[in-house]
Amino acid sequence: MNDTNNSPVDDSAPQGIPSGETASESAPPPAKPGMKKRWLYLILAVMFLFVLMPYLIWQATWFGKPLNDKQMADAFADTDHPRNAQHALSQVADRMESPDPMVRATAKPWYPQAIAAASSSESALRSTSAWVMGKDPSVPEFHEALQKLLVDSDPMVERNAALSLVRFGDVSGHDMIVSMLKPWLQTAPVEGKLSTRLTPGETVNVGTLIGRIETPGGKVEIRTKMPGTIDQWVVKDGTPVTMNQPIAQLDPAADVVLNALAALYFIGHENDIPAIAPYLRNITGMPLSVSQQAKLTIDAIHTRMDVPPTAKP
Repeated sequence: MNDTNNSPVDDSAPQGIPSGETASESAPPPAKPGMKKRWLYLILAVMFLFVLMPYLIWQATWFGKPLNDKQMADAFADTDHPRNAQHALSQVADRMESPDPMVRATAKPWYPQAIAAASSSESALRSTSAWVMGKDPSVPEFHEALQKLLVDSDPMVERNAALSLVRFGDVSGHDMIVSMLKPWLQTAPVEGKLSTRLTPGETVNVGTLIGRIETPGGKVEIRTKMPGTIDQWVVKDGTPVTMNQPIAQLDPAADVVLNALAALYFIGHENDIPAIAPYLRNITGMPLSVSQQAKLTIDAIHTRMDVPPTAKP
């Protein structure tokens, strides 16, 4: 450190320590000015990342950002990034639901893209398309496409199609909707030895990694096909499993239950009441709206049966 004053320095003490004090009694020497600046820049950079990263994640996952027609066209044309087409489809849905008739009219030119997405190799696009097409039950082409999606390879696509068909007065997805109230069995994607990652009680979304299967060719990831909560592992950790063997049971997520109950309000019948009745209770992890909707749905079924709503299921 350069000495900037002209006062004499006691050579008996180390540089930077006043005369009469020892190193043990003195505070550590101050950092060099250059070092202070480097730390300051580093801290500022880290703080900037803490602000920037959530914004970037939000930008990448949020579909509410408005798109103009050119951006919509570019998004649908971008086959390398399916999420862009999902964003565009969500914008079509927003236009379809607008209270302004002029805005709603701007959605119709994009209907062919919504129908085309129903045939995409990307399950996320097919699922979003099924959701969008349910918002305009006046379109016969939507109805036809939704009926085909009822037998999709992805269960989330099938569920969205079943729910959307209710808007068309079509009850062909009834059994699929009732199944949404019941636990879901996750199956093994390949044969091998199970290695669990999550424990019962943990919540999962579509695509959450819950475990792996060890095979001679390496480890294969097990990702959930449904949102919900892990109720139990049907197969213990370290156990050999076969392809498509049930390995875990998931309780349905609250929004899945609400959607199913809302649909059954319109198309449910007497045989559905045993599947609905458990949700009359306040279930841990479920909002109050679930039990309220369950009661409304059962009352609606009773009304269709010409049975007093207060009758016990």
